[in-house]
Amino acid sequence: MDFDLSPKAQETCDRMWDFMREKVFPAEPVWAQQLLDQGEHSTPAVLEDLKAEAQRRGLWNLFLPHVSGLTNVEYAAVAEVSGWSPVIAPEAINCQAPDTGNIETLHLFANEEQKRRWLDPLMDGTMRSAFVMTEPDVASSDATNIQMAITRDEDEYVINGRKWWISGVADERCKIFIVMGKTDTRAEPHRQQSMILVPRDTPGIEIVRHLPIFGYQDQHGHSEVVFTDVRVPASNLLAGEGEGFRIAQARLGPGRIHHAMRAIGMAERALALMVDRAKSRVAFGQHLSEQGVVQELIAQSRIDIDQARLYVYKTAWLIDRHGAQGARTEISAIKVAAPAAAIAVIDRAIEVFGAMGVSDDTPLAYFYAWARVLRIVDGPDAVHRRSIARQELRRERPYVG
Repeated sequence: MDFDLSPKAQETCDRMWDFMREKVFPAEPVWAQQLLDQGEHSTPAVLEDLKAEAQRRGLWNLFLPHVSGLTNVEYAAVAEVSGWSPVIAPEAINCQAPDTGNIETLHLFANEEQKRRWLDPLMDGTMRSAFVMTEPDVASSDATNIQMAITRDEDEYVINGRKWWISGVADERCKIFIVMGKTDTRAEPHRQQSMILVPRDTPGIEIVRHLPIFGYQDQHGHSEVVFTDVRVPASNLLAGEGEGFRIAQARLGPGRIHHAMRAIGMAERALALMVDRAKSRVAFGQHLSEQGVVQELIAQSRIDIDQARLYVYKTAWLIDRHGAQGARTEISAIKVAAPAAAIAVIDRAIEVFGAMGVSDDTPLAYFYAWARVLRIVDGPDAVHRRSIARQELRRERPYVG
């Protein structure tokens, strides 16, 4: 087994680290102040500066193998670096959710006109998008529960329903929604759903509120949206009627690699902060780094991070060779393992920082909140454990006795 990064991945990571140290980390306080001055869902000007610099450095759309030339394994290393500044860095290189999944969806399933109108500006970074699936009245972790009605009316579709936790809607640059709903309630359970493109300014769309996570309002927002007799051309349908579930499954594999590696990046930054704090803080006549209990926290954090990273790399390797279907169990497993590792490490860092760790004087409190949210988005832990268990129960054993 060769655990070294490929030369291309190493070179890209080196350039990414230069970008992070020279531009992204110094921009964090500027970004926060601009957001405070302009409004919590505004677009800080410094972000556009970072995007222009990333393009100049060739750090753009790296998550797309056909654009960047990076495999999933190679991009995983870059995604980890971006996770050190998870709010700013992914968007600075145009590798932010939900746009990454939407770009992949449009690349795979959109027709040429749909690509020209929506995919091109998303890849240029001049527009943002939302993936509209989750609903408040049903357990949306089971996509067959989706109730939103998408009804054909001659050359249009009429959309009615309520969605929530729709990421990106609060951002004024979000111009297109990929909406999942039911077009045929009489079809087989996994053929009832379809996806359709809905421009944000279509009449009948009401943005009800922007939901916080543990009290934090993300700049892009997580919103509740009501659709009332929203009409779009029938040509806005993606792929065809009944294809919604298949599209949803196709967009999740590589995206979970991205989420997992960014979580590991957050954990690495938390560990770096923990170590720095332990070396500089004195209690009971010793630096914290000399206290056995703190050394235990540091050691276990290294173990947790490295275990999770290796699991994600294995999953990315399987996707590169066999596609997402060939890594179904592993994709579910890293969705559970990486956020869990991040939460554990961040919690230990908070313990070492004490009261400062739960304030906004460090990124730890937000990291903790977002890592916990990652255990819910793209399917909660319980659903993924269920999927893993089903695969395990079907697995043949070389020996039982």
